[in-house]
Amino acid sequence: MRIALFFTIAFLAAPPLQAENYVGHGISLYNELKYGPDFTHFEYANPDAPKTGTFLIGWIGTFDSLNPFILKGTTPPRMSALLYDTLTEHADDEIFSEYGRLTERIEVSADNSWVLYTLRKEARWHDGQPVTPEDVIFTLDILKTKGHPYYDSYYSDIEKAEKVGERQVKIIFGAGTNKELPLIAGQLAILPKHYWEGRDFTETTLEPPLGSGPYKITAVEAGRFITYERVDDYWGRDLPVNKGRFNFDRIQFDYYRDQTVAIEALKAGEFDYRRENSSKDWATSYDVPAVDEGTLVKDPLPHRRSTGMQAFVFNTRRDKFADRRVRQALGYAFDFEWTNKNLFYGLYQRTTSYFANSELASEGLPQGRELEILEAYRGRVPDEVFTGAYEPPSTDGSGQIRTNLRAATKLLDAAGWKIVDGVLTHEETGAVMEIEILLYTAS
Repeated sequence: MRIALFFTIAFLAAPPLQAENYVGHGISLYNELKYGPDFTHFEYANPDAPKTGTFLIGWIGTFDSLNPFILKGTTPPRMSALLYDTLTEHADDEIFSEYGRLTERIEVSADNSWVLYTLRKEARWHDGQPVTPEDVIFTLDILKTKGHPYYDSYYSDIEKAEKVGERQVKIIFGAGTNKELPLIAGQLAILPKHYWEGRDFTETTLEPPLGSGPYKITAVEAGRFITYERVDDYWGRDLPVNKGRFNFDRIQFDYYRDQTVAIEALKAGEFDYRRENSSKDWATSYDVPAVDEGTLVKDPLPHRRSTGMQAFVFNTRRDKFADRRVRQALGYAFDFEWTNKNLFYGLYQRTTSYFANSELASEGLPQGRELEILEAYRGRVPDEVFTGAYEPPSTDGSGQIRTNLRAATKLLDAAGWKIVDGVLTHEETGAVMEIEILLYTAS
């Protein structure tokens, strides 16, 4: 199941193995770059947008640290994106393309074993010091050795970074690495070496850190609010990747302990924007005059992000779930249509792919290179992969699902599960079908 509701107010191709290195202003994993070397702004950004105003956002939870790069503590949202610059900037209207932000030139070796970035000479920290190759080397090292374990895993195929010129830094990959690595390296948010030397990177802190990005922190009260203020002389303000973005003078996140209080605060006009992900609240909590009057706008916003999934996940290390027929049977027993109508206000859509709402979602029968790869595994993957597109079981939503339950019973019977004295029991092992469900909930 997936839900995509929001509440609001108002690469030249990645170089395959080739004779020469790739050099460019951007890089893409799949296709040619949409934007040429002389582009002025992303099409989805308005270069003439006024820069003014305060944007108040309601947020659920709390925070106790301003170091978003370690395991300890809880940090406010958007810190890294607002305070720091990355080597490259992802284009939201392309599948996987990035363009230079801190870097003005990208070179990738023919064998994809390294990427070399030439940093922009105008790039600087908020204290006026320049962003240097030493900062890139420091960032990679400290994140992998002292940062959240995620970074050591995510950048595990990066062997090292080394300075090769006054403004040039080379990031070297391990043997047998994949073609995504130059783009993964480009996502690195660079930290100031001169600021963090002498400070304990492994500890939480409420001292606003030094950044180079479009905003800086000007006010903070742990667990209550954080205010980001736009840097008037931000060095990257007029970069093509930034033009028309970062337009609010101030962005403030106000914290609320629970959803109910936050919704009431929104209706009272205490903040400007809330992203709603509860179908119940979307359907029932905003029936107020302000919505009718248009002063509070309730609007579902389309987006191009992969929606992921909301589901029960089977632990296939358990023998009963290792048999796909059991999993299929439980799928037949789940009445999505009734659940959607009676519990989710008809607002959910059935998930048919782990990459739903993206170009990576499967459609129809496998063809071309995909089919060629699958043919090597014929007999090891289900036969229906080659004969039909996946569709989950469905019902008419009435709650009468005997046809589906009969299909489920046949699958369980074929898997060796029989009804014995009213209990679903495996005929060979004598094991009783028991399912333990682990939920994450505040209630």
